[in-house]
Amino acid sequence: MRVLHVLDHSLPLQSGYTFRTRAILKAQLARGYQVAGVTGPRQGMGDGVEAVDGLTFHRAPARRGGGAFGEAAGLIAFARGVARAVDAFRPDVIHAHSPALGALAAWPVARRRRLPLVYEIRAFWEDAAVGNGTGRPGSPRYRATRALEAWAIARADAVAVICDGLRDDLIARGVPAAKLLVSPNGVDLQLFGTPPPRDTGLADALGLADAEVIGFIGSFYPYEGLDDLIAALPALVAARPRAALLLVGGGPQEAELRALAAASPAAAHIRFVGRVPHAEVERYYGLVDLLAYPRKRMRLTELVTPLKPLEAMAQGRLVAASDVGGHRELIRDGDTGTLFPPDDPPALACALAALLADRSEWEARRARARAWVRRERNWSSNIARYEPVYQRLVAAARTEFPWSPFLARS
Repeated sequence: MRVLHVLDHSLPLQSGYTFRTRAILKAQLARGYQVAGVTGPRQGMGDGVEAVDGLTFHRAPARRGGGAFGEAAGLIAFARGVARAVDAFRPDVIHAHSPALGALAAWPVARRRRLPLVYEIRAFWEDAAVGNGTGRPGSPRYRATRALEAWAIARADAVAVICDGLRDDLIARGVPAAKLLVSPNGVDLQLFGTPPPRDTGLADALGLADAEVIGFIGSFYPYEGLDDLIAALPALVAARPRAALLLVGGGPQEAELRALAAASPAAAHIRFVGRVPHAEVERYYGLVDLLAYPRKRMRLTELVTPLKPLEAMAQGRLVAASDVGGHRELIRDGDTGTLFPPDDPPALACALAALLADRSEWEARRARARAWVRRERNWSSNIARYEPVYQRLVAAARTEFPWSPFLARS
């Protein structure tokens, strides 16, 4: 099976998006597939082919110009890049990943080449824009993005989503359940399968040698609720004087969070590390007693499951997260982790203090969480979910009429 993945961006850029992509492609290679990727204008590169971490990526040219004209020109260039990649790689299946522009660029190529098109939705990007603080619910841009998504879904042969929340939302919109596949976020256990040792030198350098460390490792977006975590810290320190907060990563909210931390009565207990190379992340996981994910309650967080709690559980770290839909798909409260009320710093402080005060169940809880990730969220087995869909679509593409029941209706 030869699969061409159409991507917004990829390695060597680092994001949750690129790490999921890497895991899928690596797992498919290990399964005996031949895979390649093609990236869009946001990769910021010219035409060409690049090998990164043993993976091959075809590059569409970078976008030039702004506004609607720039968007249209970028989409046309992306479609041409997909066509060149198809001609060079000759896939059996085109697998486009959100945002919808990837599916829009891939669709005409798939039709002309009589190739099946799978469209994978990792989040509804209109909701992601609201969560990032760059969009507003119901705005013209919000509605346009939603309409483009609906157009892409209608024309894809199959639609993959990363969680039940997205699947249920699409079914409520009228998308046939038979067209949908859940391919959940997973963990590459070769990278995250072994609990890391404590790096005492790093702990000393950060002033955390004797601390009870609450950690967050990820991107600093408004929807992550890190302002609530900083707001909860004075009450937590009052209850647990050795508590410290370790923030690893960066993002659009970083300057605001640093200002909040500097003004906090618990400022001396907060450490910002900044972004670190992915290969070094384990060192910081090894310092943390408890990973906290205080996502705010909104449409994005209710529907979409995050990746980072899975990595933390695979690393044998204790996890506490806000009680939103995306977290409830991953964490069983009191069993594999702790759920606390969202948007409530006092409740967050109480939950963290209670966990730090009673360690009697820590090892058993960590073991249950790691076992669940290995059983249910291991990429080496997760990608098997694609296989029957690929095979069914490839078989349909080799028949004369109709080669796709969904395209036949579009």
